[in-house]
Amino acid sequence: MGSAAELAAAALMMLGFPALMLAALVPSVPAFAAAAAVTYLADHYLHRKGSYLVNRLSKVRAGLSIRFLIRQLLLILLLARLGLADDLIYYGAIACFIAFYGLQAPHGALVTLIRNRRRMPVATRNVDLASRIRIPDAPPRRLLHRSAEKMLHLDLAAVAGILVSASLESAVVGFIGIGITVGVGCLYVLALVPYVRGAKIPPNADTVLAAVDDWLSEYRPETVLYFSGSKDSAYQVNMWLETMEQLDSKPLIILRERVILNNLAPTTVPVICVPGGVHLMNLDLSNVRVALYAANVGKNIHLLRVPTMKHVFIGHGDSDKLASVNPYSKVYDEVWTAGRAGRDRYAIADVGVRDADIVEVGRPQLAPIQGWSGVPEGRIPTVLYAPTWEGWDGNPGNTSIVLAGESIVKKLVSADPPVRVLYKPHPFTGTVSKEAGAAHRRIIALVEQAAAERVTDARFTADTAALTAAKAELARIEARLAELSGKGNGRGNGKGNGNGKGDEAEATRDGLVDIAKHEEVARLRAEWNTAYWRSFPGHEHRVITGPEPRLYDCFNVSDAMVSDISSVVSDFIASGKPYAVTDSAEVGVEEFKRANTAVRAATILSNSAAELGELLDAVRDPAADALAADREELKRYLLGPDEPRSIDQFNTAVGNLAIKAETRNVGQESRTAAGADMDPEPEPDPVPATVPVPRASAAEDDLTA
Repeated sequence: MGSAAELAAAALMMLGFPALMLAALVPSVPAFAAAAAVTYLADHYLHRKGSYLVNRLSKVRAGLSIRFLIRQLLLILLLARLGLADDLIYYGAIACFIAFYGLQAPHGALVTLIRNRRRMPVATRNVDLASRIRIPDAPPRRLLHRSAEKMLHLDLAAVAGILVSASLESAVVGFIGIGITVGVGCLYVLALVPYVRGAKIPPNADTVLAAVDDWLSEYRPETVLYFSGSKDSAYQVNMWLETMEQLDSKPLIILRERVILNNLAPTTVPVICVPGGVHLMNLDLSNVRVALYAANVGKNIHLLRVPTMKHVFIGHGDSDKLASVNPYSKVYDEVWTAGRAGRDRYAIADVGVRDADIVEVGRPQLAPIQGWSGVPEGRIPTVLYAPTWEGWDGNPGNTSIVLAGESIVKKLVSADPPVRVLYKPHPFTGTVSKEAGAAHRRIIALVEQAAAERVTDARFTADTAALTAAKAELARIEARLAELSGKGNGRGNGKGNGNGKGDEAEATRDGLVDIAKHEEVARLRAEWNTAYWRSFPGHEHRVITGPEPRLYDCFNVSDAMVSDISSVVSDFIASGKPYAVTDSAEVGVEEFKRANTAVRAATILSNSAAELGELLDAVRDPAADALAADREELKRYLLGPDEPRSIDQFNTAVGNLAIKAETRNVGQESRTAAGADMDPEPEPDPVPATVPVPRASAAEDDLTA
């Protein structure tokens, strides 16, 4: 529903319309004007905030245009109740609103037509299409942004003028307002007309696709990262961007949804977004030898059908969840896992993936995770609570939030000797289960309350000057990042993909990455992370729910972690730090360890979190860390050896598979050539010209037809 302010605005808007009717029936011009002002302002506020409620009203036949129409009809009722039904202003108001609504059709049609014509069949980043085709500038933002709301609000002049006329019993002001509303409405429609013309719209689909193919033939990509998914799954492709930038072969990223492109993190790798399956299948990808898939989705079939490349499932995490051994995986030529554990997982699951098709490549994304040699002198330990979300199936073992989350946090914030708590939940938390969402909010309240109590605790002190300097540095970095990303409101979204200027076509035209800017942003992000952790005391509990700081940054400032069965646990093992995993389904320690490889070196927690002391003892005193050797062994089993580096293993695997693809293609060409060179069957001797050839009978014609 949104914030308290949004709820208040929604309530005012909903109550405003009955108030309008009452004012019209009384009748009272001042009351009507006041109620109208409330509905206008509340409606505008809710639209500006993108409130869920106002977006749902159209589902119950109370959409934006209906609300404006009702207000105008009630104004007509007010005029009738005031005894003005025979006055010119009454007929003028009716004519005005009819004409005004008549303008809605061409306005809506033009806006839709412009948007459709400027929608590219293929949107790109870091692809030079500007030198190949002409892509005109986008129409001014003021014309198309929230265009329906802008058009409807033009009735303000007429409504205000008519109310003044009703109050003064003079039609002059009313007709001035009517003239402004209708006149400006006509001008708005006329202003859109030029942007429907050919010079203002991009080339047609065939021309754009030809330009993309021309670029592909010049660039000659060799390795493709293919991804399809919802807006919330963009993190699954973002985690592979740095790996793609480090490939020895020429990389390309192919996306299937525009919403993923809009949420893609900055990258130097060329990106092509192809929503249409037919368009994708017609792209010239003949130079690609390896295709990498980060998710098992139906749209993968559009690229899997190409035989000239080898197809690999690389996934978006490594865990003991059933999704990690999806039977769909057998459609790929190879499945790449981090370590031996992934191979064994497929063998145990027996879902049709052959052992010979599994390659262990490590996890290149884990390179930023730092090792651990104990809590530094003079600093209290930091424990990260990073539970996963509730999942789709309602399994109580999916997340600890509902059954154990509050117990875990209560024990951590009250631990003695004290520890600092960082709470970073999965971004999907509460999207399926109301219970998980409620527990999540209660945990936030617990952490924030504990943080507030610690401020007044004499045991904890802070260097005010250092905090002030860090906050100033943080503000400086955020300002520069906002400047680089073209944002003026804080840190910006960090997308770096042309968002914030023009439209899709213009972003495609101007989407070439500025390498210097990209490198500066990367440097500033690292500086931002350092300044962020220094901007508040090292003992302060913290709730971290946004994308920044990233999960791995939280790993690096933590000394231990509590989590659930997910790839988060497998990733954290790379740090070598103590960790605990909650057996929320309460299957028992032995069965839990048997079923979940990643917990074999973990402290296993029940829903009461009574075992949490074992984890805290291991953090405070390395001599009490009985699981240290087990964690090192498990790290090698799950993630592979430290040497060679994972990115080197990954590049080797790409190179080896490319050779297999090339060998297959050469073999196909050889067989095709051999078939073409085979001598055709000898033709029968021609019939001598002197021998007459009898014509087949009708019956024979029927037999040979």
